[in-house]
Amino acid sequence: MQSVLNSVKGTALNVAEYLTPVLKESKFRETGVLTPEEFVAAGDHLVHHCPTWQWAAGDETKTKPYLPKDKQFLITRNVPCYRRCKQMEYVGEETLVEEESGDGGWVETHQLNDDGTTQLEDKICELTMEETKEEMHTPDSEKSAPGAGADAEDEDDDEAIDMDDFEESGMLELVDPAVATTIRKPEPEAKASPVAAASGVAEASGDSVLHTRTYDLHISYDKYYQTPRLWVVGYDEQRKPLTVEQMYEDVSQDHAKKTVTMESHPHLPGPNMASVHPCRHADIMKKIIQTVEEGGGQLGVHLYLIIFLKFVQTVIPTIEYDFTQNFNMS
Repeated sequence: MQSVLNSVKGTALNVAEYLTPVLKESKFRETGVLTPEEFVAAGDHLVHHCPTWQWAAGDETKTKPYLPKDKQFLITRNVPCYRRCKQMEYVGEETLVEEESGDGGWVETHQLNDDGTTQLEDKICELTMEETKEEMHTPDSEKSAPGAGADAEDEDDDEAIDMDDFEESGMLELVDPAVATTIRKPEPEAKASPVAAASGVAEASGDSVLHTRTYDLHISYDKYYQTPRLWVVGYDEQRKPLTVEQMYEDVSQDHAKKTVTMESHPHLPGPNMASVHPCRHADIMKKIIQTVEEGGGQLGVHLYLIIFLKFVQTVIPTIEYDFTQNFNMS
């Protein structure tokens, strides 16, 4: 049902974009929107400071006349995505520990065992302290042999060996087993374990190669909302296109199928692509501009896409594309 609604909204917005006139006068500081010329200027700044991004022309039949033919949209390829969003979610329990003074507390995060106790509590309960010796004992230390203490005392009583006698005995020429050189026999090639295959690690000739999902990211100019718009298309470890549901695994669950929807690309033919809807981009940028100005600074329009990539990453946190320069809001 949600996909049907998104499809209807997308069609209506395409009609509205067609009817919307091109923004000619800059309203960047007042409303956080961009003119096509400002979008191109911000794109040139992004390409200059982050060369992994490049301009693309797209399909000739979909060229927008208000943008240069060779600068229709921005693209970066093969961006790694090592984890799924659900792997970032913490599974456990939070306990508020109150202070005696009542001034506040802190949150203790831990995982429970099957019997309801924590591993940390078990370890603490097993620790013992002898009254006669200031020494901490753990269950592992008590597994040593009963005569270990006596042997240690005997070793302390022995006299130190004279190094001249030790050298004359020829024992320095003996091979120490701890540093002995070993020769590994060639082993037959083994198949990759299911665990390695599932984690994306392929073993070949003793080397481990990490295979991961990758994404191609596009930034287009949305004429209706007058802001940039991010598009993503994903590939699996074998460079095969991801399904829609697989791509939603890499989207924050708060935004999947709501902020991120499947729509047709404005500059490329083919199947729909995942897109971060731009309906809130101008509002967010306006708040950032106000925050910078309240701190006595001034935000140039050329920084728009660098800031845009930073706040959009909250929607797709596992796609590691943001290698742009740092930005200080103070």
